[in-house]
Amino acid sequence: MIQISTHGGERFNLSKIPDKCPFCHKAITPNILIGHTHVYNLEVIMFCPNEDCGKVFIGYYRLNPPSPVPQFSGETTKGTLETKKFSEKINEISSAFVKIYDQAYIAEQQDLKEICGVGYRKALEFLIKDYVILNHDDEKEKIEKTQLGNVIENFVNDTRIQSVAKRAAWLGNDETHYIRKWEGKNLDDLKKLIDLTVHWIEMETLTSCFEEDMPE
Repeated sequence: MIQISTHGGERFNLSKIPDKCPFCHKAITPNILIGHTHVYNLEVIMFCPNEDCGKVFIGYYRLNPPSPVPQFSGETTKGTLETKKFSEKINEISSAFVKIYDQAYIAEQQDLKEICGVGYRKALEFLIKDYVILNHDDEKEKIEKTQLGNVIENFVNDTRIQSVAKRAAWLGNDETHYIRKWEGKNLDDLKKLIDLTVHWIEMETLTSCFEEDMPE
């Protein structure tokens, strides 16, 4: 445990501390400065030990008397918001997908959990339609106007992409509806399915490129 003091002279033992800097986003063991108590809350001022960062931030704890150990909430100062890194190939296929996904990701980091799912669903639609249009440019207008599920069913030929994209669309639709159909699934599952969709689209596209460049 790590012992801290407050400006009022109180002492607490912390069983858990943040393991990631909210500014540089690197794994760290923060340096502790001082704590401040307010009612049943403890705010611990600390800073990042990374020489390239060194930013000061706050870790938030809950006091639970008579327990002498504050409970870490898992939250810190928001710091800088992250964006997700996508490959050059995915950016080429759908720059709109990358832009929309990052906006949804930023909303999620700000605890806007009720709206970020809708953003991820929109990002998926742009990714799938932009990908399909690359292979069916002559039907561009039709694809743009067709519902996502039908595009996946009728225009996506790769079974791996079709399988994961279909399920991502199901969960994405749940984020827009009053009643959820897939009660056992959540936002993390949606993001995993989008990641898988991105992966298989990238693999399929790269494979096609090499087959064209190196014909048998």
